[in-house]
Amino acid sequence: MTEIRNNFKVGEIRPTQILFSYGVGAIVDLPNISVMVMGLEDWNINYMSTISEERLLAAVKDQLGSQVTSLKLPPIPEDASTTFYAQNTEQPPIGIPVAPFPRWLRCPACDLIAPIFSGIFELKPNYNYDKIRYIHENCPKTKKPPTVLPVRFLVACEDGHLDDFPWIEFVHKGPTSCKSMLKLIEHGVSGTARDIEIVCEVCKKSRRMSEAFEKEDDVLPRCRGRHPHLRMFSEKGCKEKRKMTPILLGASNLWFPITLSALHIPSSENKLRQLVNDHWNILEQAVTIEILQAFGAIGQLKALAEFSIDEIWKAVDTKRNSDQPQNEEIQDLKTPEWNVIINPKDSQKTADFQIKEVAVPKKYEKYFTKVVLIERIKEVRALTGFTRIESPGDYYDLTEIPEVKQTGLSRKSPTWIPASLVRGEGIFLQFNEAAILAWLKNNEIRKIDNEFFKAHCDWRKKRRIQPENSGFPGIRFILIHSFSHTLMRQFALECGYSAASIRERIYSRDSGKEMDPMAGLLIYTAAPDSEGTLGGLVNLGNPDVLGRHIDHGLEHMRLCSSDPLCAEHTPSSDCSLHGAACHACLFVPETSCERGNKYLDRSLITETVGINTCFSFFKNK
Repeated sequence: MTEIRNNFKVGEIRPTQILFSYGVGAIVDLPNISVMVMGLEDWNINYMSTISEERLLAAVKDQLGSQVTSLKLPPIPEDASTTFYAQNTEQPPIGIPVAPFPRWLRCPACDLIAPIFSGIFELKPNYNYDKIRYIHENCPKTKKPPTVLPVRFLVACEDGHLDDFPWIEFVHKGPTSCKSMLKLIEHGVSGTARDIEIVCEVCKKSRRMSEAFEKEDDVLPRCRGRHPHLRMFSEKGCKEKRKMTPILLGASNLWFPITLSALHIPSSENKLRQLVNDHWNILEQAVTIEILQAFGAIGQLKALAEFSIDEIWKAVDTKRNSDQPQNEEIQDLKTPEWNVIINPKDSQKTADFQIKEVAVPKKYEKYFTKVVLIERIKEVRALTGFTRIESPGDYYDLTEIPEVKQTGLSRKSPTWIPASLVRGEGIFLQFNEAAILAWLKNNEIRKIDNEFFKAHCDWRKKRRIQPENSGFPGIRFILIHSFSHTLMRQFALECGYSAASIRERIYSRDSGKEMDPMAGLLIYTAAPDSEGTLGGLVNLGNPDVLGRHIDHGLEHMRLCSSDPLCAEHTPSSDCSLHGAACHACLFVPETSCERGNKYLDRSLITETVGINTCFSFFKNK
């Protein structure tokens, strides 16, 4: 849900979209206006719930600082059916605060463009929020005031700054004292920049928009370092004094989220202690047993109903006064998950975590050591920042992203971070480590590994990411990742979920001095409602059914409709970080993939046409 500063509702979005599509600093394109989601200072935290997920919170603190104390769900009104907040109402606006952006609007009747603050255009609220709009009251071309729309050109820079297009400076080729009256005239119907002309009605100067996309440094002014979502400019402006990059309003590279995610896993074998951990956001407030009794009286302790108040209080007091260090070394988020999932018999069942081991399909016993059905699972995702122009997916780890390119969610260091919660189900497969090691000894595999590594270095060099030889996931990851995509595409055909509703989580690590190797994958649903837990995916994990799907998936990977071009593609062909893989055979929706459809090669998992694939991991029988 979104709301504008005048206390009325302007649209709706889903909670998960706040992290992946329309988070802080992103532009929401509504029917008649475009708005920007504002920084955390403008959010009303009184209507936000706190999520208890200690592992994820620790990782967020490691990234943003120890001042972060909580992860919070987006504000949702008690009466979710409320569709409008009237002006001057006593009811507080509950939603995500937004402000109009871009600030320049265009009248489609007379072609006039002007900023909102000029007073030329008037905002018209409406009880039907889809009809909220700005109008040109005194348009000379029509009697009925037309609806004006946002101009579709902006400027941005790689350091996360965003600004209105400098229309006045652009058409006058620099600063001017002209009292400009600008028009944006489209010649023809193509809508291309070449056919768009900006004309000043006062001094009669004009310029084509295509000139803004030229590479000369003096076409546009230097970046001013503006952060419209924070209503401020960077203290020192744009440190790099970068050239402004023209960008379209709906461009996909206008906003990339930086997120962290963690699966909820039991952290204690004691049931009461685990329940206290899961509900610590409420129990933390119970500083006395009397307050705890009050919580029970108003129904806040239903999940702990089988325990007495004294037992709960003892567990709460123990957690609060624990002698364990509060700032222990942050472990990566996947290792604890791996350790719990590969030992299903020892794991504790909770309302949000239920797993069971089943037999490995007989045909694939030499390739896998374990199949675990995740009957119930919860994933928490947190938004920690965002980038523009360059995607965080270009980096192997969030710590590699230069600080200057990470844009914050608030003016000061945040004390809380927006998060989302999704529940689902999944299937986990653990590869046979002995089979992996035997496969890695193949000389052909070493050659492919080196070829991928060289392409990886060239790819980072081209994007000026240092050091160039860092962050390579290795051929082990590429094998597991390629097989994961194979199963995801196969499952989507039969389990009833759309391809975009299925996600992957890859567990890949070579053995180290103090670390055990990991080789496994988790394919799970990621729907924010009950749709993610209908059982359609778990049922595919039964041995006979899973074996059949692996057979079909590998068979589909042998031949691609783009062969032989796809089968003969190598990472060095075009510096694309994938081998034999394309949209017709191995790619999945990028929101479902951990690495943005990079580091894939179907020839590693099965034989393909046109080349010698004696090195494939799965051998035909």
